[in-house]
Amino acid sequence: MNAQLETAKAATQAADAVEPRAKAAYFDPATNLVVIALKNGAFLSITPHLLQGLDNASTADLSDIWLDDGGRSIHWDRLDADFEIVGLVAGIFGTQRWMADLVSQGGASRSPVTPESPPATPASLGH
Repeated sequence: MNAQLETAKAATQAADAVEPRAKAAYFDPATNLVVIALKNGAFLSITPHLLQGLDNASTADLSDIWLDDGGRSIHWDRLDADFEIVGLVAGIFGTQRWMADLVSQGGASRSPVTPESPPATPASLGH
């Protein structure tokens, strides 16, 4: 049993060294974004409609967000929704079916690109 415990501890430490971990998470109603502050100083912001189970949530429900002790996942108890930070950073916002539906809708909320549209450049994207 001790060997299994030590193996599990070592695996956790190894994952903590290379996988993204969060130090804070909150819903910002002014921007309608779930904001995750990572321990490495980066921020991840996601619109709730992309996250499975959050697409029709109220501001109050979205604000009831909590982060696990290790910074590995975020949770909404009222919405029965949980997401791993490593998955969110990788762009995984739900089940395979949910993701396939998002892809099939791809760009529905974006302006269409027309032949007259100039190509995107770092300057046009605000960089």
